[in-house]
Amino acid sequence: MGQNDGECRTAAMAPRIEDYAIIGNTRTAALVNRDGSIDWLCTPRFDSGACFAALLGDRRHGRWLLAPAGEHRVDGRRYRDDTLVLETGFSTDGGAVRVADAMPVRDRRSDVVRLVEGVRGRVRMRGELAPRFDYGQAAPWLRVDGRRACALAGPDTVFADADVPFTVADDDVILSEFEVGEGERVGLRLQWVPPRQSPSAPGDIAEVIAKTTRWWQEWTGRCGYRGRYRTQVIRSLITLKALTYAPSGGMVAAATTSLPERLGGVRNWDYRYCWIRDATFTLLSLLDAGYVDEAAAWREWLVRSVAGRPEHMQLMYGVEGERRVTETELDLPGFAGSRPVRIGNRAGEQFQLDVYGELMDAVHQARACGLPPDENAWQVQRALLDFLEGHWREPDNGIWETRGPRRDFTHSKVMAWTAVDRAVREVEEFGMDGPAEDWKRLRQEIFQEVCERGYDADRGTFTRYYGSAALDAALLLIPQVGFLPATDERVRGTVAAVERELCRDGFVQRYGTTGEAADADGLPPGEGAFLACTLWLADCHILAGDTDRGRALLERLLGLANDVGLLSEEYDTAHRRLLGNFPQALSHMSLVNTALNLERRGGPAHQRARGEGSAAADRRRDGPWPRTSPARP
Repeated sequence: MGQNDGECRTAAMAPRIEDYAIIGNTRTAALVNRDGSIDWLCTPRFDSGACFAALLGDRRHGRWLLAPAGEHRVDGRRYRDDTLVLETGFSTDGGAVRVADAMPVRDRRSDVVRLVEGVRGRVRMRGELAPRFDYGQAAPWLRVDGRRACALAGPDTVFADADVPFTVADDDVILSEFEVGEGERVGLRLQWVPPRQSPSAPGDIAEVIAKTTRWWQEWTGRCGYRGRYRTQVIRSLITLKALTYAPSGGMVAAATTSLPERLGGVRNWDYRYCWIRDATFTLLSLLDAGYVDEAAAWREWLVRSVAGRPEHMQLMYGVEGERRVTETELDLPGFAGSRPVRIGNRAGEQFQLDVYGELMDAVHQARACGLPPDENAWQVQRALLDFLEGHWREPDNGIWETRGPRRDFTHSKVMAWTAVDRAVREVEEFGMDGPAEDWKRLRQEIFQEVCERGYDADRGTFTRYYGSAALDAALLLIPQVGFLPATDERVRGTVAAVERELCRDGFVQRYGTTGEAADADGLPPGEGAFLACTLWLADCHILAGDTDRGRALLERLLGLANDVGLLSEEYDTAHRRLLGNFPQALSHMSLVNTALNLERRGGPAHQRARGEGSAAADRRRDGPWPRTSPARP
């Protein structure tokens, strides 16, 4: 964007979701627009109130712009190799600069650091720092003293430090204006501090960024994947790490709230929480890539969060396992006019049967992959199975958290089967104590009901819920959890039906949003193709032995990532834009699993794993798909 005069962006100039990159410190994250503006930052946690919320409004709701003053060009941006340090190039008629943005990974700190480096000539820079606490609702009291500025309102305080002086404009914006010549550097830092505490000394920003670079490169150096898609897998793993709340091990679904699933629509949700349904995908992604410590921390978060009475288990929790995630609406314009803007998530109050299967599967896979046992895990699993035995027939809200009436969703019943199956395997494979024979009978009972009531023999496909003609892309998980093999003609028929009825331009929608499907959805129709579902389709083809089709789907989806390799939740095939909260953990963890799946299902890596002679190594390398032996008809 040529002008940086502080004018609100017009609709024609409004950013796209793919215009953003993420920086983070494994406690919270910021989104940086390609124009040099940090438009989103919640501090000190992912789910804290935002001090920069221009993402969901405009500059009046808080941002930090740092770019050349006057006319300039964006020459491109990238992450430093295998890191979360972002570099953006700008040029003017008089020269060029590079801006490095990062959040140092430190204990109990939430710093954002920015370093301007002169590349050639001389460039005049302008910084506009406008903290607006509580999602842009609270304009702070500003104080400036030379090279330090302070903004405070109620419990929130941020300090800014720079190598150049600050001033305050009439519109309560902290300004920094300076020139940078070739080889010169100017550093700036923003630090959130708890109430009544003093900020730390600024330090050398260049050294802080160098240290942050080393931290990420050391972390990515532990990745065990060396296949064809290493660049994309590494970027996805870094993104997953960035979405992890390090103190607890919990991983949020995305760094944002209310980025729309349809531009201008109402499908705008808060994803800054931890979903149980992501548990198995997360564990397998981390374990198979060599990140055992992170997987162990995630499992510990799972077990601790769901502790208590099993009927009180939620489908999602806060980053420390908080249960109260009350949904409210904010008076914000919304991204591209998409309202309402929500914080909190009412889906946390829903009953979702599938989460019991996801949790049981996650803990089982952790044991199967050799993760050291958790003494509390089996106690929690037994309690969940006791509850499930008496409640698996109940209708629920389903994996997609529909806000319509509860239904007997087929995928939910398949996941109830998965929960019982994993309990049987815990007894048979790991010697855990439990009534395996009773569980086997229950497993068969669920299996028979799903095949009788959830399958449409005339159309040759499983359906979204019992008695329905609608489809659901979650049914693509049937072979992955081992309910039926991918080569079973009922699974093949379901895959063909999904490709025929739910694919748009080669990408998969979660379900239809008109007619009968809309009644179950409970929301106005219309959303994009769901990226994780497209990868689940790729996995089905790979499991069935068609790696070429699976690879083609993966590579087509990789083409949707933005210029720095990030994916959101959905894709608008008509307007060719990313949709939904960003970056999306489920999209990135599914990408990792599909890439690893391709590596396992053929070629040297697969053959090496088979030749190692170690069952644990085979399990780790030969992969999660299917997660268990398929059931018998």
